[in-house]
Amino acid sequence: MLKACYTPYTLRFKVPSGTSRGILTEKETYFLKVWDDNSPAAFGLGECALFKGLGADDRPEYESVLQQVCRDIERYDTFDLSQWSSIRFGLETALFDLRQGGRRVIFPSDFVRGEQSIEINGLIWMGDKRTMAARIEEKLAAGFSCIKLKIGAIDFEDECDLLAYIRGRYSRDDIELRVDANGAFSPDVAIEYLKRLADYDLHSIEQPIRAGQWEAMARLCERSPLPIALDEELIGVNHFTDKMDLLKTISPQYVVLKPSLVGGFAGAQEWLDAARACGVGWWITSALESNVGLNAIAQWTATLPVTMPQGLGTGALYTNNVPSPLEQERNVLRYNPGKEWLFSMNSWK
Repeated sequence: MLKACYTPYTLRFKVPSGTSRGILTEKETYFLKVWDDNSPAAFGLGECALFKGLGADDRPEYESVLQQVCRDIERYDTFDLSQWSSIRFGLETALFDLRQGGRRVIFPSDFVRGEQSIEINGLIWMGDKRTMAARIEEKLAAGFSCIKLKIGAIDFEDECDLLAYIRGRYSRDDIELRVDANGAFSPDVAIEYLKRLADYDLHSIEQPIRAGQWEAMARLCERSPLPIALDEELIGVNHFTDKMDLLKTISPQYVVLKPSLVGGFAGAQEWLDAARACGVGWWITSALESNVGLNAIAQWTATLPVTMPQGLGTGALYTNNVPSPLEQERNVLRYNPGKEWLFSMNSWK
């Protein structure tokens, strides 16, 4: 008989991290444990990585739904969690883990055998101009060939100065530059901003205007000299037909897939299928999960035909992350099979 329980956990940032939605100092998450009562020593572990203020499942009844999932875990195949993306993500991960013997191997591949790595981008969080310049230098010194900057919170001219600084030292052939506006631009000025940004030979811009403005976003994608990637636009779009409608209406150049925010692995796979059908490019990104969620996303990514750097974290953001076999080596993420998972929680519900 299957059993399940969960525990809340607060991840604490080493350094306050800025986005256009504000400064983050901590992030709440939930760990989900699933086991067979006949052999309780082996358990599957997942992370219900709720993203408050962004996830479509950020609702007051969230924990009540999680409690119901644990109570009725024997009937997990009857659950409709399409509206509860991060819970679906955590449950999928825990069940996949349990089926593989409870060793945190979610998707077996050369990656978890330590024989494959995943190239990732170096993420530059928002801050003042001097702080961001220092962070850029750190990423360049660390050997990243793709850098992504969060923009939209400081003066636009300062952001352009930072991009000009990088391009003054490195060409597009040396360093790929991506920017993420998190919906910071208004539709009436966005095209002018995109024209300015295109001067810096950028790979793409994520979500230039806020989600939900399909017609305005479609006009931008048609007129922009800079490739546009949809990110927040995908959140809360749960049915395959709606996903196809969105992609056909907007016609973006890319979509950015965050499994914990777009319906778990099942939902993300639907987005992949829709993107391929519409000729839209894609890459995978984590969304501030702990190493438990990051591990699952990285393992899934390793099974896909990736052709560019992915937006996976390194687990180094937090002071109290779960120690794991994930390791960063210059600009790649690796899994060290000789390294132990160290997971201990005192209070489960």
